[in-house]
Amino acid sequence: MRILLLALYAATSWAIAPGYMVKWSTTGDAAGIFKGLAGNIEFDPANLATASFNVTIQTSTLNTGNGLMNTHAKSAEYLDVAKFPTISFTSNKVVKAGPGYQAIGSLTMHGVTKPLTMPFTFQQTGTGGTFHANFTVNRVQFGVGRSGDVDDNITIDLTVPVTKK
Repeated sequence: MRILLLALYAATSWAIAPGYMVKWSTTGDAAGIFKGLAGNIEFDPANLATASFNVTIQTSTLNTGNGLMNTHAKSAEYLDVAKFPTISFTSNKVVKAGPGYQAIGSLTMHGVTKPLTMPFTFQQTGTGGTFHANFTVNRVQFGVGRSGDVDDNITIDLTVPVTKK
């Protein structure tokens, strides 16, 4: 009976599908995208107690559309991709929040881990779906660059299509 109950409460596993977008921007002129998104997503809107996110982004995949800016952003002064090859988010819990949800967990960037609450929505379509999140991170709190070089706050805009595993 216990195995049956565990099967009934298991979260849905989702695979990250091609076509995802991880955009970042500042109120100034710095903006770009990341590729290299990977990880494990467990999510069932009817059973949030089983939901979890454990995802990473490869920092070397940053692209601003400007070769010189890419080199500078990947250097030891900013992301230091040689020393810190990934940015990761791991949730501790997921809760309903208004029309969407919040993934509450930890963001690790540049060797620093800080709490992060990531608001998101999920739209399911058959055996697929799309997660969308928009939130702000203060890069200086993670030791990325110095305050005042560019905006301290970076807006992250994620659109992640998924398919059931």
